[in-house]
Amino acid sequence: MLENKKFFIQTQGCQMNEYDSDRLGDVLQHNLKMMETNNPEDADMLLLNTCSIREKAQEKVFHQLGRWKKLKIKKPNLLIAVGGCVASQEGKKIRSRSPEVDIIFGPQTIHRLPKMIENIVYKRKKIEIDINFPEIEKFDYLPFSTKSAPTACLSIMEGCSKYCTFCVVPYTRGEEVNRRFDDILCEANSLIKLGAKEITLLGQNVNAYRSLNNKKQHVSFSDLIRYISHIKGIERIRYSTSHPVDFTDDLIQEHHNTKLANNLHLPVQSGSDFILSRMKRKHTVLEYKNIIKKVRKIRPDINLTSDFIVGYPGESDYQFQQTLDFIEELNFSNAYSFIYSPRPGTPASFEKDNISMDTKKKRLKNLQELIKNQSLSYAKKMLDTKQRVLVEGISVKRNNELYGRSDNNKVINFNAGTKHIGDFVDIYITEVRLNSLYGEVIDTVEKKKACN
Repeated sequence: MLENKKFFIQTQGCQMNEYDSDRLGDVLQHNLKMMETNNPEDADMLLLNTCSIREKAQEKVFHQLGRWKKLKIKKPNLLIAVGGCVASQEGKKIRSRSPEVDIIFGPQTIHRLPKMIENIVYKRKKIEIDINFPEIEKFDYLPFSTKSAPTACLSIMEGCSKYCTFCVVPYTRGEEVNRRFDDILCEANSLIKLGAKEITLLGQNVNAYRSLNNKKQHVSFSDLIRYISHIKGIERIRYSTSHPVDFTDDLIQEHHNTKLANNLHLPVQSGSDFILSRMKRKHTVLEYKNIIKKVRKIRPDINLTSDFIVGYPGESDYQFQQTLDFIEELNFSNAYSFIYSPRPGTPASFEKDNISMDTKKKRLKNLQELIKNQSLSYAKKMLDTKQRVLVEGISVKRNNELYGRSDNNKVINFNAGTKHIGDFVDIYITEVRLNSLYGEVIDTVEKKKACN
């Protein structure tokens, strides 16, 4: 009954959610022989993979469910499932507000979705809810990906045990749980066979990774990077996201590894020790600076990016200025920045928010303007340089162009034949824009010079 039925997945939020949505598709295709569609109106099942990191996340979910409700009126047998962090956080409340929802599942129970669907379809159950935290079980039951692509994501751990006061992740994804070392290597080899040349190691806090190998020896995150870099076919490794507390010297030294990409995303959140203490970040501004100083000794031109929260409860003008001074000193090449928004159940949500929204918006604008200038300055240094680019596909905006990413994670667009997709090519940078760069294949540049 379910074979050849169509499903549609809409994803909200982070890179981890994108990864989970891909695995959802793998599970439905592998276990139930269902087929994915890009059109929700053609689907027999609609899945919403949610994120609760930012403000009004719940409202975005219910607005989308309201739109899908209209489709269910037309197709009464249409199944609607809500997964991800909002599902984990809200649970049964979703059903009470949106009766059209059939299935509610958390980030750690996506592998149980086929059974939940069968219970609805075959056993005529009215609602299926599973938002438990079954630790590593999820990865034991997920099939390996079958999608062929030059880049691939590989989840190595789940959850976070840091309990920063503003963050909802430990409550929606659970505490840190590490995948088995051998399983990660096995999946990495599988991705290489599908054509991946670049792998991004994913987790809420990847550098907290700890496991045992088949000899019962302890394996750190830096060990894992080194082992993966020795796999034949892997030419580039990235990772996201990391935490300053777990950024150990052995990980810093691993940046001598030439297969480790030349970009580092290390969230700091604030440049004020007072605010960092209030956030329970467990590190100081000086400790963060020391990490970056050591990394830059190895990688002087590394693409350094971070996260910043503006307007945390109690943040004074002076403390915000400390953050601006901190950004200027460290010279970040990009950052994700947000106005603080209280997340339900977090310690910070109970603190008095005495900062006006107008002040928060002005601070965010000032911070983003500074980051924008630093980002453009970093990109301009790439003008008239040669960059090794892994070609990922055809440009979304211009179908006569290809795009790929350089070693420092900058998007580069250029004209070339589709035969280059999936390969590394050398690109000469001819134009710099804020969010992307443009260039020409080195062979093309050399031919032009020969003609002149």
